[in-house]
Amino acid sequence: MTHLTTAPTTPQTPATPAETSSDADLIASAMAGHDAAFALIMRRYNRLLFRSARSILKNDDDTQDAVQEAYLRAWRSLATFRADAKLSTWLIRIVVNEALGRLRSPHAQVLPLNATIDTDTAPAEAPMPIPPDEQPEHLLMRAQVRQHMEARIDTLPDQFRTVFMLRGVEEMSVEEVAEVLNIPEATVRSRFFRARGLLREGLARDMDMALSDAFSFAGSRCDQIVATVLAALAQASQERPAAPPERGSPQA
Repeated sequence: MTHLTTAPTTPQTPATPAETSSDADLIASAMAGHDAAFALIMRRYNRLLFRSARSILKNDDDTQDAVQEAYLRAWRSLATFRADAKLSTWLIRIVVNEALGRLRSPHAQVLPLNATIDTDTAPAEAPMPIPPDEQPEHLLMRAQVRQHMEARIDTLPDQFRTVFMLRGVEEMSVEEVAEVLNIPEATVRSRFFRARGLLREGLARDMDMALSDAFSFAGSRCDQIVATVLAALAQASQERPAAPPERGSPQA
């Protein structure tokens, strides 16, 4: 009689993290000691967290410090993350609290990120033709427009700016923004509506001022046009044959 033996069970180790891995898989891998998994989490949510903190601190360097510290806090607290929670919401809460704390204590020190985190870059690819929208002049124009928009967003009152960044820029739902900021959904809607109105008013004023200066011919351009025309008239005058003397006029 053959006796079936059960193979000894061994604890399953998380699969190698990949960009397509779910948040739950990346968290499990990170808790198992895979720094690369936490690096993928950061790359996935860097923009969201940066924009969230930037809406509060209004300074790129301070925002970067706040995001780094928030990630460190998240790393230390991974074991407390609930499986039924949304990772993005959890991270935003951490970075918002960190940013608000820095407003109260601007001289807080920031610890460096774990040096063991994987930061491998993507392999180099063969050069390809540059699309028209990515030509240098188009990129410069887009950068200028983006900087102008960011400057206008920075002028929004604090309570409106954070709601606008999460709802308008990151396209989070009203429910998600309310949960993250711990405010009623009606407040999210009203603040977002007011923020959009203030932005429209500010951008409209900027547009009116810009239109008044469009295609301006003042300064060197105006001088150049006048000088060119006068030079052409002078040359034409020299090339024109002399007019015959009028009848009855004295001869030389």
